[in-house]
Amino acid sequence: MTLRAWTYRQLEPEAWLERGLSPVNRLLTAAILVATLAAVLETEPLIAMPWALTFQRIEHVLGALFCVEYFARLWSAAERQRGSPWRSRARFVASPAALIDLVVLAATLARAQGLALLPLRLVRLLRVLRLAKLGRTSAAMRRIASAVHSRREELAVTAGFALALLVVGATALHLLEGVVQPKSFGSIPRALWWAVVTLTTIGYGDVYPVTVGGKCAASVIAFAGIGLIAMPTGILAAAFSEAHRHDRVS
Repeated sequence: MTLRAWTYRQLEPEAWLERGLSPVNRLLTAAILVATLAAVLETEPLIAMPWALTFQRIEHVLGALFCVEYFARLWSAAERQRGSPWRSRARFVASPAALIDLVVLAATLARAQGLALLPLRLVRLLRVLRLAKLGRTSAAMRRIASAVHSRREELAVTAGFALALLVVGATALHLLEGVVQPKSFGSIPRALWWAVVTLTTIGYGDVYPVTVGGKCAASVIAFAGIGLIAMPTGILAAAFSEAHRHDRVS
C-alpha cells in the first residue's frame, strides 16, 4: 500500500474497512472536541483571563493539526476514483465537507491574528458528524433516513395539520384577547408566538390569556397540542420498528 493510499484510508471513513473510525480519525475527533470545548470556555471571562496563554497554545497546536489534515485530505483525494488526480482534488475542494474545513482554517488564521470569531471556530463540531456518519453509526443513520423517507407522506400531513392549528389558535386568541392585550395578541403574527409555545407544550408563561373566552380557547388548543406532539412520535416509532424488523430478517 502506498503512502497516499494509506493516508486516504485513514482519513476517509468510507475507505476504512474495519468497524468504527480509524486511529487517525479518532485522534482528529478528539482534537475537534477539545478545540470546541476551548472555544466555549474562552467566552467565560473568569476562565479566559487566567488561562489566556493556554488557550492560545491549544489554538495554535490544533490549528496546525487541522491544516495538516486538510492538505493531507487534498493530497490523498486522488485515491477516491480512477482518472485525473487533479480532477478528484478539485471535486474534494468543492465538496461541502472541504468547505467546512476551509471555514475552520479561516477561523484558525483569524484567531492567530487576534480576531475572536467564535461562530467559525464552533464549526469544528460539524466535522465530528462528517467523520462519524460512515463509521460506527452508519447503520443507525441509514435506518433513520429510511424510516423518515418511508413515512414522508404521513409526516407531511402532520406538518400541515400543525401549521393549520397554529394559525387557527393564533387567530382565535387574537379575536378574544386582542383588545385586552394588544401588545401580545394585537395581531395574528403576535399571537403566533403564544400558539407555538402552547402547542409544543413548552409554556414559558410570558404570554397567556386573561379573559374567560381566551382561557377556554387556550384550553382546547393546549389539548390539541398534546395530540400534535404524539402524532409524529408514533409515526416515527412505527417506522423505526418496521425498519429494525426488516434489517433482522434480511
